[in-house]
Amino acid sequence: MTNYDKWPVVRVDDAADACMLGWDVILPHLAAAGDLCVECYPGAPVGAIVAVLRGAWPEADVVDTAVLFRDPKVIDAEIDALLGDDPVFARFPSVGIADFLDGAKVAAWRAGRVPGRRTVLVGPGAATVLPARDLLVYVAMARWELQQRQRRGEIANLGGSDRGARAAELYRRAFFVDWRVGDTVKYTLLSEADFVMEANGSVPRMIAGSTYHCALDEVAARPFRVVPFFDAGPWGGQWMRRTFDLPEGPPNYAWCFDCVPEENSLLLGFGEEAFELPALDLVRLRPDALLGADIVARFGAEFPIRFDLLDTMEGGNLSLQVHPRADYARAAFGLAYTQDESYYLLDAGADACVYLGLTDAAEPDAVAAALTAAQAGGLAPDVDAVVNRVPARAHDHFLIPAGTVHCSGRDAMVLEISATPYIFTFKLWDWGRLGLDGRPRPIHLEHGLANIDWTRREAVTRTELVNQLTPVTHGSDWRRERTGLHPLEFIETERAWFETSVELDTAGTLNVLNLVAGAAAVVESPSEAFAPFEVHYAETFVIPAALGRYRLRSLGPPGAACAVMRAWVRPTDQ
Repeated sequence: MTNYDKWPVVRVDDAADACMLGWDVILPHLAAAGDLCVECYPGAPVGAIVAVLRGAWPEADVVDTAVLFRDPKVIDAEIDALLGDDPVFARFPSVGIADFLDGAKVAAWRAGRVPGRRTVLVGPGAATVLPARDLLVYVAMARWELQQRQRRGEIANLGGSDRGARAAELYRRAFFVDWRVGDTVKYTLLSEADFVMEANGSVPRMIAGSTYHCALDEVAARPFRVVPFFDAGPWGGQWMRRTFDLPEGPPNYAWCFDCVPEENSLLLGFGEEAFELPALDLVRLRPDALLGADIVARFGAEFPIRFDLLDTMEGGNLSLQVHPRADYARAAFGLAYTQDESYYLLDAGADACVYLGLTDAAEPDAVAAALTAAQAGGLAPDVDAVVNRVPARAHDHFLIPAGTVHCSGRDAMVLEISATPYIFTFKLWDWGRLGLDGRPRPIHLEHGLANIDWTRREAVTRTELVNQLTPVTHGSDWRRERTGLHPLEFIETERAWFETSVELDTAGTLNVLNLVAGAAAVVESPSEAFAPFEVHYAETFVIPAALGRYRLRSLGPPGAACAVMRAWVRPTDQ
């Protein structure tokens, strides 16, 4: 077991009262205002908020924006047509909050307002309907909390009639529509919000808008971690449960999203209280300090690096899969870049392996026929005959540029380092098993076969994709070594081993690291520009671009080696 921190808090203010906890504390700050706009992220508990405000202010006209939306069945039909029939993939449609509002209903509501009576408008689209207001509150939601509520059947999609839909269907529509619409509204409004509220737990929390923006400045000027989340899967293992002291209940833990800011949260510490906000807020609102000018110029305000953990220890193989090549991703889904990735082995059992690249015997027509027949209920394909089965040991690094057939085998603990369009994975074979919901997981043979790079065979796998180690520089008790990635990938990786300390530099670009060896280390500023920051084994942490030089110092016993894997975006001239 390690000291892995499952709830990392970024301490930004020692004053506990900066975070207002519960309605009894929140309401007095809103009571004196005239017209109040409470803009909510899709999936926020609008009904509960409306009930509280109606009870507190019976003299006011408290309105749920849902009554101003178009017919849910019409909205559902239009969005279904935009997204198409694929159960997983789609293109991101050009949809905004105005497409959900009924213009005639909005006009009638505005015309019917009683002069002198206080208006309180609550829900998604509130700021669009009520552009002139005396106070603006923004209600934020964490992405993982929304997914849990989808699974429990507690929320429907934005404007939809689908409260009873399967969680996978709710997620797909939210991923491609709801969250994009919500983000557009959110990042337009946050600069003018008087207060920001989060409604992830049973008790709401609220901070002033000025406090929110000061907190973002604080986070962007220091090392930090996002809040990881863990999930079960049909191939999941037991390593994370034991190592991170995770709770019993789920049959396994397959995934840990350890640094995926579009999905993860930040916990801001105010005295003994914590305020949860999406880590994406920092990316969108402080991109220059966090990401650096080169990333912003190339990708916009997007976090292009993903670190996550995949646990198959005492579990099963991942699905055999391939990621879209860049031209296909652009043409089929409108993506600016694709998911090149790599597997770094934190740990491995005696028989662990990674399936990577094609054997010389693999013929396109025969592979396609075998996979098609298996998916139709025929014999399982002989994967070992057509995909290289490469033995895997701790600290091996396997490079997986898009178009490479791959999967981790059982008994491996993988740190996956990749670009971020993570939903676009084409499964070729899922070993004949069902998902945890008892249903077959979607297989995408047409997409997958169209994206296999048939030149990535045994020689290429051996000479270009496995443990591409190049020394960089060294000192008396430290060394730095390049471990990839492939020239086709825009992410660079480097491993640094150290017994006492090693100095690194962001060089003006985002750095993402994981402590892959050693119990603990501390991140320090040689110029004392930020407070020391402690990290533990297997934790992913972020060094914002603006920090420049930083030092990693071991907290382990003398002679015990620490190591970090570090990733950054290669400059355009490399």
